[in-house]
Amino acid sequence: MGRVSEQTRQDNEAAIRAVMERLLAGDLPEGGKSDVRTLAAMSGVVRTGFYPKKNRDGVQRPGPYQHLAEEFERRMAALRAAGTAVDPRAAQVQRLKERNAELEKRIAERDARLASLEEFKQRALSQIAAQHQEITRLKQQSPAPSNITEMTAARKRTNAHPRTI
Repeated sequence: MGRVSEQTRQDNEAAIRAVMERLLAGDLPEGGKSDVRTLAAMSGVVRTGFYPKKNRDGVQRPGPYQHLAEEFERRMAALRAAGTAVDPRAAQVQRLKERNAELEKRIAERDARLASLEEFKQRALSQIAAQHQEITRLKQQSPAPSNITEMTAARKRTNAHPRTI
């Protein structure tokens, strides 16, 4: 690729700065991030222009827009350090991690509650079974009528003829 004219370079830098401001403000394209790749794609500049170049003799020279990439990275780092989330996806990931931790805590609490309720249920069933056995044992020992209708009839007979003293 040939060299770009000074006018084209200035136009590209102006486009890069405009896109940089949008990205730093959080205006990201669908599927984009706050990085040099998105900066290059949105400004219409080849990404390799943001990185250093090597001459034929192996000596490195800065890329034509490397200073803008460094400025962008510096400003992004400053925003992150200040706690301002520029990348909504990063903020969303953080929110989802916090939500996940909250849900895991709620699940653990619910599991503990279910375990205690299961224990209570087992104790209650054991008590009911023991009471049923006791009732059955007492019925077998009792000489009283085993049928409620017999008991009702017997009671009516006793109440029909009151005793005199």
